[in-house]
Amino acid sequence: MVTAWPVLQGHRPVRITGQVELYLDLATAPGRSLARRTEHALREAVVSGRVAPGTRMPATRALAAQLGVSRGVVVEAYAQLAAEGYLVTRRGGGTTVGAPGRHDGVSALGSALVDGSAGGYGDAAGGLRAAARPVPTPPRYDLRPALPALAGFPRQTWLAALGRVLREVPDDRLGYADPAGVPELRAALAGYLGRVRGMRTEPDRIVITAGVRQGATLLWGVLAAAGARRIAVEQPGWRGARETAAAAGLDAIPVAVDGHGIAVDRLDGLDVDAVAVTAAHQFPTGAVLSPPRRAALVAWAHHTGAVVVEDDYDAEFRYDRQPVGALQGLAPDLVVGAGSTSKTLAPAVRIGWLVLPQRLAAPVRDRQLAASRGPSPLEQLALADLMRRGDYDRHLRRRRRAYHRQRDALLAALAGALPNLPIEGVAAGLHAVVRLPAGTDESAVVAAASERGVALRGLGGERPALVVGYANLGEAAARRRSRHWRTPSAPPASPRDGRRAPSCGGLAAFARKTADPRVDPALPIGYPAVPVRPGCR
Repeated sequence: MVTAWPVLQGHRPVRITGQVELYLDLATAPGRSLARRTEHALREAVVSGRVAPGTRMPATRALAAQLGVSRGVVVEAYAQLAAEGYLVTRRGGGTTVGAPGRHDGVSALGSALVDGSAGGYGDAAGGLRAAARPVPTPPRYDLRPALPALAGFPRQTWLAALGRVLREVPDDRLGYADPAGVPELRAALAGYLGRVRGMRTEPDRIVITAGVRQGATLLWGVLAAAGARRIAVEQPGWRGARETAAAAGLDAIPVAVDGHGIAVDRLDGLDVDAVAVTAAHQFPTGAVLSPPRRAALVAWAHHTGAVVVEDDYDAEFRYDRQPVGALQGLAPDLVVGAGSTSKTLAPAVRIGWLVLPQRLAAPVRDRQLAASRGPSPLEQLALADLMRRGDYDRHLRRRRRAYHRQRDALLAALAGALPNLPIEGVAAGLHAVVRLPAGTDESAVVAAASERGVALRGLGGERPALVVGYANLGEAAARRRSRHWRTPSAPPASPRDGRRAPSCGGLAAFARKTADPRVDPALPIGYPAVPVRPGCR
């Protein structure tokens, strides 16, 4: 017997209150008479979750016309399901799907029909139930570096742009758009990227994508089709570069990153066909590719014929230094520039772009045509409208000021509570790198934070560190957490494997003392103020 309704636990069903269309397959429904088959098909639609509780059912006359049966057949089926509690009929108010639990007293025959023991739809409904997955609980405090300030999305400005587009766009523009993107957005991007990022391009060398990841997927596919086999990626770096390369059948070769960016001299001898870099603000270390290395990277690309793929990550957000121009501006025929609105607006916008050398523009466009044709043309036109009117620039100036304040609040809190920990990569971008004491078990700190509802990311490099995003964290929250932070002490060696385990004071206490009854388990990443025990260094 079915005990779960709706089928997908944890998901709020969509309740439709207007007149609806309803698909019922009477041909395969069990039952000798047309009335019984209609009744069974209706019951299956409700119990399987295809029709959500509270949804208004079609009028009997309309459903009868759709099914090609008499109205009396539908009236009889509605009456039977109402008697079983599946439907609710109100005089003058139509018929709606009943709330969960109303059908608990159905007859044994009705139960058998619902769960499939009498044949019919049971297997299909059971398959849906088996496919249900629990919805993960979101962290109470999300300090991962992937998110901008979601509450800062310019809803009214975006809504106004969409409204202008819908009022003004001609009917013939509502068909299939150019897979490279609508010309208005490509022209707006060519002007914006040249003015703000120093890129050199034309609209016909830009392909609009659904984000940097999709752009990388397109590009690696084109290069692989042309014979490429290996690419170089930053280590540590964005894992999406490795994942998309692997999906295209390419080997990703890690190249070390230091305080000046990727070690260009290590590219010699690797025999790679491309290299993926984050030159303006390396993810996750925050390093800026130095001028000598920029020149060396361009020279290497000239000599080898390899493609440089530049993810212009977090380039719009800088606080304590002058903007760093895009690498693409130095060698437009060798460098592919990639960007998106995931940080400037929100990941949900799903608009990105590739700025391509002329020889790659047509192949990438053709692959986009075969893949998906890119994001919605209406949303592309809305973004073009924002750029053309200056709203996009104004939004970025507001967010830059807000992020500057949030960064300063985080740094002040860390300086007061953890003055001995080096903090790097804070001159730009939306995250900071907090270096942990030598030997600290980085994964243990991240896991302990997760248990307390705090989402963090470890650096994953040779030295233990945390990557702390502050964009989606308000100033007041950062200061409030500082009350619970204290200076960490160096952790002792673990007796199990010789590694230093977080066990004393500050970060060490945070990793090992989450079960301490003296520590409020609801505290965010504020490292709990646990007294340092004798013997801890």
